[in-house]
Amino acid sequence: MTTENIKVEKHLWEKVDTSQLVKDKITRPSLTYWQDAWRRLKQNKLSMVGLILVILLAALAIFGPMLSNFAYSDQDLKMAGLPSRLEYYDVAGTRVYLHKEYRLYELSDKGEVVQSYDASKNDMMNRQRIYDINGKEVVVDYSFAAKAKKSGDPNAKKFEIRADGEVLVAQGTSFNRTYWFGTDALGRDLFVRTLFGARISLTVALVATFVQFFIGVLYGAISGYMGGRVDNIMMRVVDIIATVPLLLYVILLMVVLGAGFTTIMIAIGTVYWVRMARLVRGQVLSIKEQEYVLAARTLGATTWRIMVRHLIPNAMGPIIVSLAMSIPSAIFTESFLSFIGLGVSAPAASWGTLASDALGGLRTYAYQLLWPSLFISVTVLAFNFLADGLRDALDPRLRK
Repeated sequence: MTTENIKVEKHLWEKVDTSQLVKDKITRPSLTYWQDAWRRLKQNKLSMVGLILVILLAALAIFGPMLSNFAYSDQDLKMAGLPSRLEYYDVAGTRVYLHKEYRLYELSDKGEVVQSYDASKNDMMNRQRIYDINGKEVVVDYSFAAKAKKSGDPNAKKFEIRADGEVLVAQGTSFNRTYWFGTDALGRDLFVRTLFGARISLTVALVATFVQFFIGVLYGAISGYMGGRVDNIMMRVVDIIATVPLLLYVILLMVVLGAGFTTIMIAIGTVYWVRMARLVRGQVLSIKEQEYVLAARTLGATTWRIMVRHLIPNAMGPIIVSLAMSIPSAIFTESFLSFIGLGVSAPAASWGTLASDALGGLRTYAYQLLWPSLFISVTVLAFNFLADGLRDALDPRLRK
């Protein structure tokens, strides 16, 4: 009998219930621990904002100074104290900016600072400065300043500009295309100096991360895995280092090495691994009793292999979170040390030294303090946002 002759009745066929197949269907592909952590990190909007800001800051620190024609150490006293926004007057078709110290500057139509005018006459008795601009006699009369100060009225008239006897009125404001962030008291470009300070701060962050990862992690892993007397001795060393304030370390190092960036790096490298060592020790104490560690030891794995291949990778989540949260602390520490004069030396710039230099002219040149403090705040917030997201993303208990 051939298959062509077989006849099967239709009533003998029965449709299969596909509901059981739907239950067994895999809704999403299987993810590794790190893939799932990245998926959850992307869902945290603040963390992604922090990550983007960190990348932008790193890019600005590396490539930003190339956008300016000035170096961080270039000085021009004639350009001292120029803000990022310039209010200009029109003198015979020429845009003129009046400095707070009653100096006049020529501006281009694009907002570039062309030159600084030299006064043809400085009448100290009448408190006037006289300039010759395009054949016109321009008088800057600042005799009103004393009266305005006595009146106590912040809106009182402090100066007057006259061109051939005609009082000039401000025509508008222009963005400073030559010095984007303005200049400091020595005429140095704040844009370049702020981004150069970002290089120093991010370098401090890298050094702190490197020291914590390669010293703190290994030290804590050895202490936790060995246990007993070795653990007690190693932890007492950590306690001794932690009891000495960082400021004292810096002062002692300054006596030997002098103030500077190297001193801060050594001080941070001496202290910042202590917290990481304690964290890793606690993680290793709980992990080393797991069955896979016992199996590795039974198979003859060496102590170094057990720590590097089993203990440290399984504690990597808390380690990464701790690293991310310690970076803002390291940046703020460097800024504080530079602010009180224990950081980088002139003419090098860091955010702390920029803030310290701007403090003396805070009332008159507030913008000089704005930029370093803004960058410090944004950087610290960015790393904090990123660290909070990493803490949630690397927590296995929150995995869904």
